[in-house]
Amino acid sequence: MTIKNWRLLPWLASATLVLSACSSAPGPGTAPDAEPDGDSLSGSIIEQRWNLLLVGTNERLSMPETAYFEVSRDGKVSGSDGCNRFTGEAELGDNQRIEFSELATTRRGCPKLEDAERVTDMLETAYRYLIDHDRLVFFGPDSRVLGGWREGN
Repeated sequence: MTIKNWRLLPWLASATLVLSACSSAPGPGTAPDAEPDGDSLSGSIIEQRWNLLLVGTNERLSMPETAYFEVSRDGKVSGSDGCNRFTGEAELGDNQRIEFSELATTRRGCPKLEDAERVTDMLETAYRYLIDHDRLVFFGPDSRVLGGWREGN
């Protein structure tokens, strides 16, 4: 782990602690991320560009282009895994629950294809998320940190 990654470790550790402290029922004043009508999504994750920051808790990938994703209000996902464009669907639920589905990529040749597949695997495995200011962390079903993203332009 490099010195600059040490600065992110407390942030990811606190994000893990906060998520593990979440109960199955929302607390008072907690607004769900999905609107009740089911036709439109809302919340901090929607209509934002999220650029890849880390895979796992400390691994930075050097990709040909910036890996990112965006979720629209209608639940459509688009982005890049660093090599290929992808599209799909996202569903948000109570307690920061998230599910990506039907991810399809362009699968063009890329010298970093293995790392690109790790990015899409992270999305497909994401079970919960936590947003802290401009950072987004995905957790797997086992509460393991899958990776982190930073709000981008």
